Amino acid sequence: MIELRDIEKTYYTKTGDIHALCKTSLTINAGEIFGVIGQSGAGKSTLIRCINMLETPTNGQVLVDGQDLTAMNESELRKARQSIGMIFQHFNLLSSRTVFDNIAFPLEIQGLSKTEIRKKVEPLLELVGLEERREHYPSQLSGGQKQRVGIARALASSPKVLLCDEATSALDPQTTKSILDLLRDINQKMNLTIVMITHQMQVVKEICDHVAVIENGKIIEEGTMFDLFTNPQTPTTKDFIKSINNMELPELLKNTPISKEFTNGSKLLVRISFIGSSAGEPLISSLVKRCDVDVNILYGNIENIKDTPYGTLLVEISGTAKALTSSMDYLKARNLRIEVIGYVS
Repeated sequence: MIELRDIEKTYYTKTGDIHALCKTSLTINAGEIFGVIGQSGAGKSTLIRCINMLETPTNGQVLVDGQDLTAMNESELRKARQSIGMIFQHFNLLSSRTVFDNIAFPLEIQGLSKTEIRKKVEPLLELVGLEERREHYPSQLSGGQKQRVGIARALASSPKVLLCDEATSALDPQTTKSILDLLRDINQKMNLTIVMITHQMQVVKEICDHVAVIENGKIIEEGTMFDLFTNPQTPTTKDFIKSINNMELPELLKNTPISKEFTNGSKLLVRISFIGSSAGEPLISSLVKRCDVDVNILYGNIENIKDTPYGTLLVEISGTAKALTSSMDYLKARNLRIEVIGYVS
């Protein structure tokens, strides 16, 4: 559906050239929700604006639904953009227009009649839950309602792609969840390809199928949401994961020497990850009974990634060397993700 081939974007300024994107390539499949996450200044907003050519790449190709947007003239590009909707962090609504008229605006530009416009806008008002607000002005709406207007307006031209540039950054957590639920519903009902740009790991964890991590204008890691969350490879991705899933050692252990070798009386520190149905199993009690060890839980957490439970436990296991070996064999046989941190006295 969307393919970026070696995209580069350089801004030429009097104080020096700024390389916002450096040979960036991505493939986004039809019907999926794809997230691009990065810190401020990483290049993510430039990336999404290159998809609909609001920013013209310095080099590279942008293909959407098989069409090379970088090879189009202005007239061809205007037509192609009708199949690409976009919503923004600060809504960009017209303050002098009602909810109905804001949604209708792109249809008016296309030259549709009032009857045709009404037939398109009415179902969109229902879809985003704003039927009773149709005659209200933006100043009379909450932040979440304004974003719903923005979503309906972006859908007015029946696009195949919806670009979301920090669409929830200006919203509180509860409103963010309602907007993400709406986007998920739209994705499923309309089979719409959605590209989410954000710096919030919580957002991509809730809604995205695939995720790319961008840093200094380059994609440094990419994969399914589940793979990135459960097995991050780069320091930047690990930092994002830590923001919602505490993977740090407790304070009481940070200054404690950790050894790779077992000595009498030492305890084994292990981080255990539970995936799917295993998150609900009585693992610790079974471990204690089967292996004759004591287990102290130092930290525990359960998250949901795209409706799949994912839990982590940091535990301290004590027992004989033989019992600790038996414990590790038991845990590995359960097909869990195991990280042995080391031994502490």
